[in-house]
Amino acid sequence: MERKALYAGSFDPVTNGHLNIIERAAGMFDSLTVAIVVNPNKKCLFTVDERVEIAKEVTKHLPNVHVDKFSGLLADYVNAGGFAAVVRGLRVTTDFENELQMAQMNARLFKGSTETVFLMTDPNYSFISSSLIKEVATLGGEVSGLVPDYVVLRIENKLQEESK
Repeated sequence: MERKALYAGSFDPVTNGHLNIIERAAGMFDSLTVAIVVNPNKKCLFTVDERVEIAKEVTKHLPNVHVDKFSGLLADYVNAGGFAAVVRGLRVTTDFENELQMAQMNARLFKGSTETVFLMTDPNYSFISSSLIKEVATLGGEVSGLVPDYVVLRIENKLQEESK
């Protein structure tokens, strides 16, 4: 039986920390779905379709990774997809507190035996967040080395479009 895992988030934008978790999780499971959350209440730099396109580009070297999008409860998407595991990345202790609470709620909502798997972020990326990347880039700071090169280009293009 195929061991399917899910790694969900807004990925606005995908960071090197995200990519590190994706690459490691892809090695642990037969297939990994990177699911972009559609949240109309959240102000994003990129549209959901742009985030899907970016995620596909930066994961194209991983043949068992699929990119999708969803809205609503994570548990509903997990239950419909028959995932064996939900992967979550942890950077700092406050992440653990928030993620543990979410994992415990999801455990009540998941049908079947879906597990939440926590992966510690590589220490080189523990300070990186999508929010911080957006803030630094918007204020003219350099984000190279913190996000994949393709993402740097997409951010630069997006900020140029918005400044017109």
